Amino acid sequence: MAGQEDPVQREIHQDWANREYIEVITSSIKKIADFLNSFDMSCRSRLATLNEKLTALERRIEYIEARVSILHCNIAIHCFVVIYLMTHLYRKYGSVLGVSDSSFINVTKQK
Repeated sequence: MAGQEDPVQREIHQDWANREYIEVITSSIKKIADFLNSFDMSCRSRLATLNEKLTALERRIEYIEARVSILHCNIAIHCFVVIYLMTHLYRKYGSVLGVSDSSFINVTKQK
């Protein structure tokens, strides 16, 4: 019987070794899955924070672009008013002040 126990004992030892190996692999897979889940949550949180910051920056850029556009319009309006007033004053008082047409044209072209 001692000879018959050897194969059975070997099978039992082999079965325990396989179970331990499967346990190690299962444990390692669980650790990897836990790490990946933790990494995923961390990345999602950081990306959400970055998204909020980018949204805030985009809003600021839109605000600044709108302000610059308004300033350009205001500058254009002011230039138009100045040229209009200069033309009106020239037509009304140019001959009295001794301003020639050529000097007036040069001044208005520079603006």
